[in-house]
Amino acid sequence: MNQLQVFLPCAAGVEDYLAAEVQRITGDTQPPYKARGGVALNASWRDAMRLNLHSRLAQRVLVQLWYGEYRSEQDLYKAASEVAWEIWFTPKETIKVEITAQHSPLTSLNFAALKVKDAVCDRFRAKRGERPSVNTSWPDVRLYVHLTTDTVSLYIDTSGEPLFKRGWREDKGDAPLKETLAAAMIAATGWDAGAAPTLDGIAPLYDPCCGSGTVVIEAAQIALRIAPGSGRRFAFEKLLPFQPHVWQAIKADAVQQQRDWPQGHAPIVFGSDVSFRMVDFAQRNAERAGVAHAVELRGGDALQRTPPTSRPGVLLLNPPYGERIAAAGVAGERSQDRAQRMAPRAPRTFTVGATPPASPGQGRESAQMADGGDGSEFFTQLAAHWKTHYAGWSAWLLTPDLKLPGKMRFKESRRVPLWNGPIECRLFRFDLTPRKPRLAPEA
Repeated sequence: MNQLQVFLPCAAGVEDYLAAEVQRITGDTQPPYKARGGVALNASWRDAMRLNLHSRLAQRVLVQLWYGEYRSEQDLYKAASEVAWEIWFTPKETIKVEITAQHSPLTSLNFAALKVKDAVCDRFRAKRGERPSVNTSWPDVRLYVHLTTDTVSLYIDTSGEPLFKRGWREDKGDAPLKETLAAAMIAATGWDAGAAPTLDGIAPLYDPCCGSGTVVIEAAQIALRIAPGSGRRFAFEKLLPFQPHVWQAIKADAVQQQRDWPQGHAPIVFGSDVSFRMVDFAQRNAERAGVAHAVELRGGDALQRTPPTSRPGVLLLNPPYGERIAAAGVAGERSQDRAQRMAPRAPRTFTVGATPPASPGQGRESAQMADGGDGSEFFTQLAAHWKTHYAGWSAWLLTPDLKLPGKMRFKESRRVPLWNGPIECRLFRFDLTPRKPRLAPEA
C-alpha cells in the first residue's frame, strides 16, 4: 500500500490544471503523467485519500491493479483472476464492474464485464469459500475495466460517487453545471484565491448568470480553503486498507488549513440571476457549503446589474445554451415583443451554436430570447453593458458557440478548450476597456 499506481480521470481540456492540482495536494516534486482525459502518478494510500478530499478537478481516484495485453474475453478473465482482490475487500461487500473501451476488438462489452465479474467471484470462492454479491445501483465497491485495441487496465475505485458530487447541492435547475467543470473554469482564469496570503489580496469574482450557484460556491470555497470533499463519504471507507484514525487526521489537517472569515469583512464572491427562484436555490446551497457569509447573491438582469464592487475583478459565467435558451432578461423581453409584432402567431426561439443540448432547459436565466435565430442581440447588448460599466474587468465566458466573440464584437485575448459533458466548448477571455467616446461632428 506504500506505492500505488493511481489514475485520476477528468474532462478533456482539464489535464494541465489537474496535474498542477495533484502536485499541490501531494507535495510531489515529480509532475504526474498527463494522458488525454486524466493524469497518472505513483502515490501512497494516504495520498489517495487526500486526493479524494481535496481534488476539485478529478472525476474519481482510481487505483490500477493490473495492466497488460489481451486478445479475448478469456484473457480478461485470466487477468482479473490474478489480482489479489481479497486484500482490498471482503465477500460481504457488494460489487459492480464497469467497463469502457477505445477501439476494442471485442464484440460485446457486457460480456467482457461479465467475465471480469466471474473471475473476481471465482477467486473469492477459491480463497474464502464465498463470493461477493453484485449490486448495480449502490455497490460498496466499484471495479473499472478499460480496454484499448490490445491492452486492459483493471482499477478499484476509491471515490464511490463521482467527485463532482460535493454533498452540498440539493437545490438545482434542470441542467446544472458540474462542480468539477466550474472549478476548471476558475482554474483557467488564474483566479488562485486559495493561494492569496490575505482576503484583501483576492480580486472579486462575479457570475451574473449564477443559476443555483455552482461557480460562486466553488470560488468561495477556494477562497476559504475549504476542502471540496469535506461534506461527503468515500468508497475507500469500506475498503480493507482503510484506517479510521489516519482518515480523521487527514480531515483534521484540512480543517486547520481553512481560512477564518474576519468579522464584518465584505464578500469577495458575487452572483446574480434574473430568476429569483434560482437565487434562492443558490443561497440555500451556499449555506450547506459553509460559504454563505462569504458570498453576495442577488436577483437581477445580466443587462442591468452594475459591478457589485468598486474594485475591478473577474466576470465568469456559463450562459445557458441549448434547444431553448433563457438568458436574455430585458433583451429577451424586447426582442420577443418585436418578434411577436412581426409574427404574432409564431414567436421564435433560437439555438446558440450547432451543438445539440445536453438536456432541454439549462436552469439559468429564465426569460426567452427570440431575436431571429442566433442570439446576437442579447450578446451584443451584454458586450455594450460590460464596456460601459465593467472597464478594467476581465470577462470569461464558457460557450459551445465558436462565433460568439464576433457576435459580441469583441476580440478574445484567450480561448481555452473545455468539455461540458459531451459538448465541446470554449472558455473565452475578453479584456474589458471603456467604450470610446463618439467624436462630435465638425461644424
